[in-house]
Amino acid sequence: MLYVSQFDAKNPISPDALSITLALVDFMRKNRHLTITPAQRARALEARRTLKMAGSAHAYVRGSTVQFYRWLERHGKRAVPQGPPVWICGDCHAGNLGPLAARDGKIHVQIRDLDQSVIGNPNHDLIRLALSLSSAARGSDLPGVTTAHMLEQMMIGYQRALQGPRAQNHIQSDKPESIKVVMRRATARTWKHLARERLQDVKPTIPRGERFWPLTHEEAGAIDTLFEDDRVRTLVTELKSRPNEAAIEVLDAAYWMKGCSSLGRLRFAVLLSVGTQKKRGEFCLIDIKEAAAAAAPCAFRAVMPKNHAHRVVEGAKHLSPALGERMVASKLLGRSVVIRELMPQDLKLEIDRLSREEAVNSARYLAEVVGKAHARQMDTPTRREFAASFRQRKAGRLNAPSWLWSSVVDLATTHESAYLEHCRRYALGSAK
Repeated sequence: MLYVSQFDAKNPISPDALSITLALVDFMRKNRHLTITPAQRARALEARRTLKMAGSAHAYVRGSTVQFYRWLERHGKRAVPQGPPVWICGDCHAGNLGPLAARDGKIHVQIRDLDQSVIGNPNHDLIRLALSLSSAARGSDLPGVTTAHMLEQMMIGYQRALQGPRAQNHIQSDKPESIKVVMRRATARTWKHLARERLQDVKPTIPRGERFWPLTHEEAGAIDTLFEDDRVRTLVTELKSRPNEAAIEVLDAAYWMKGCSSLGRLRFAVLLSVGTQKKRGEFCLIDIKEAAAAAAPCAFRAVMPKNHAHRVVEGAKHLSPALGERMVASKLLGRSVVIRELMPQDLKLEIDRLSREEAVNSARYLAEVVGKAHARQMDTPTRREFAASFRQRKAGRLNAPSWLWSSVVDLATTHESAYLEHCRRYALGSAK
């Protein structure tokens, strides 16, 4: 097992250190057996995020939630009308939507990541989704008129959701081919697919390397203790109708380098064996993720859990029942964490290269998914009043609200310049 001891993460990253940390990323790519020690995590995670966000303007938009809300603080309160206060995703880019398995075995396309969920303005989710889709369209070399058509189709899909029955999960919009493909994959997936994808094997261990890193003794002990908690045990046993008296054994655990949100937070993958004396133990993979303060602004006088993990779970129950019903909030090493079992059917939508038809169809479909998440929290008069507000603020001949179009244009300009500046710093760091 290879360690790179010269990368000391005790000090925060600086522009002068960027070339060193980027060199670490390059080295890890070429040496997948490399293991990052706990002391090296912060710098390695910062380098990974820097590299990932430099990959494309679309990737930068996905990873720059805080910048979106900085823009909102400067301009949005005047530019964006207030919608009814409901639970919102808070980071509603296209990559945070995808197939999710419910307890009853059915698979629904819903919001997958609720870290930023708050009771807030649903129009913020619409803008964030529109920005994400427009950046994907630009990355696909589609003309600007396609973005205008995408916003029109978004509003068709979103308003369909506001018109339908509140509890209905059925999406009227036709699934784009790209989403059909993902749904077919999700339906056919089993534990072996999940193990090969996440663990690179079906043996009961988590291989250390590019994505999974060693724990400290304190972290390993705390994880063992966590699964003695009755609420956590109930989460594990109830999901697949496992016996309540089933023995739960922690087979392995590792720090999980995943996405742009891992920096500075606890994130662990835990492999469990769950079984009884009569029934052979089955494996399950648990995701433990630290919950932090949301950057998304909440509605005036909104009543939400003060504990960040409880806030995330509550948001999931309202926005994505398929996910919320298999999550639990807890404490680990004095920090609030969200725990959930990963299901083979849980997949991420990757929308990078789009045809014009896929772009407009995806916009309509995904906006309806988000609209359903919002609408199920509103009574009928509120839904009708909210739907009417969109018809009152049309942008000339564009069949979409003027504030949505102007927000996307302004944000696209802001993010493009920030992306280029990010790439400049990345390139200068790489050249040193």
